[in-house]
Amino acid sequence: MPEIEFLLLADHAEAHNGKLTIVGGGWTEHRRQVADAKRPPVTHLGIGVGVLVPWTQTNRAFQLVVRLEDEDGGVHANVEGKLEVGRPAGLPQGSDQRAVFALNVNTVFPGPGGYRVVATIPGEGGTEARMSTVSFRVVDTVRQRPGNG
Repeated sequence: MPEIEFLLLADHAEAHNGKLTIVGGGWTEHRRQVADAKRPPVTHLGIGVGVLVPWTQTNRAFQLVVRLEDEDGGVHANVEGKLEVGRPAGLPQGSDQRAVFALNVNTVFPGPGGYRVVATIPGEGGTEARMSTVSFRVVDTVRQRPGNG
């Protein structure tokens, strides 16, 4: 069964030609400036995912689910898609294949606190799901308005 080899938070992520480009990646704390507590700002969040597919699992479709959750398990964003990796001509028998994905989400975190990104490949036929999680915190700093201080 394919496994989630890595899951990474970033300011922005792109995947092209089997390569993952990460800008501002690997953080665990997102600091945002908030001018009005009633209207938290939109946050751009990049997510990089690497899936390792064993030789015996190539040329088969698998489901990949990526969720953005709060610390209580409430889902703020959910992306689902199919993953299928083929065997290129000349690939030595038994070679694993890596597939990389980039997701970019514009979201509004309702408040400061703990959040997590969860990537899952659901199991088939009673096999256990493969999952990876990365946790982070949203920290607010109050932006002073001109003339208020």
